[in-house]
Amino acid sequence: MKVSIAYFVFSLLINALGNVLTLVTSVKVGSSFLGSAYWTAAEANLGIALHVDLFTIFLGAGVAITILNAILLGHWDWGRAIGNLIFMVPFSFLIQFFNNLFIPGKIFGIAMNPIINLPVAHNWMMIIFYVLLNFLGVAFIAVAISIYQRVNLVLHPADDLMQILRFKYCKGNANKAMWLSYIPPTIMGVIALAITRQFTNYGLGTIFAFLFQGGITGASDKVVFPKLKHQALDVTPETASSDGSNVSEDIDEDIKAKDAERDANK
Repeated sequence: MKVSIAYFVFSLLINALGNVLTLVTSVKVGSSFLGSAYWTAAEANLGIALHVDLFTIFLGAGVAITILNAILLGHWDWGRAIGNLIFMVPFSFLIQFFNNLFIPGKIFGIAMNPIINLPVAHNWMMIIFYVLLNFLGVAFIAVAISIYQRVNLVLHPADDLMQILRFKYCKGNANKAMWLSYIPPTIMGVIALAITRQFTNYGLGTIFAFLFQGGITGASDKVVFPKLKHQALDVTPETASSDGSNVSEDIDEDIKAKDAERDANK
């Protein structure tokens, strides 16, 4: 359990940092050029539209997605919902805290001045640097999702949604599940656009996240802490394959087979 908690805390930190890197770099280059990760962009824009801070909008969106997850599962699970809440509170706090390290703001009414002052990009070299930093943020998010989905202690509702879609509806395909999980943030983005009439925080980084974040998550299952397997999946008996085995078990067996093949070829 201690090892699982350590994995979870590590993934929580890099996920929050990855989200903030996409937001901050978007601001420094131009929010309509670079953009941030898809969920992050949608929630940040909706927060602007509703005049609430990042902590509040991330927490509120998480509650809404928790309800959606229960609908997809076909039943309400208090343990799962409480687990989502346990994830959302520190995660939303870390998003606001890390963001205030780069951009001035308030957290629980307390003003924070930035510690890391990144300059606004004024030449192509700086733009390229910020683009790469933005892509790194997306990669951090994808790796974090891979880790805490495998640990499966508690999940952010958005990641729980992706896992439900992946194992209940997409036969273990992380990329397809990630694309389907983008439907709710798309709706959030449309609502924000209707209110503000501004299309911000979407750009090159958003496209990168949309195309590759799911793939990076799937690849991370095999290369980042490869001995860590999917644990305690609960997405109803429909996740079982036709031969009675669980999809996660099939994936783990594939990983073991590839590891054995690689060792044999050394």
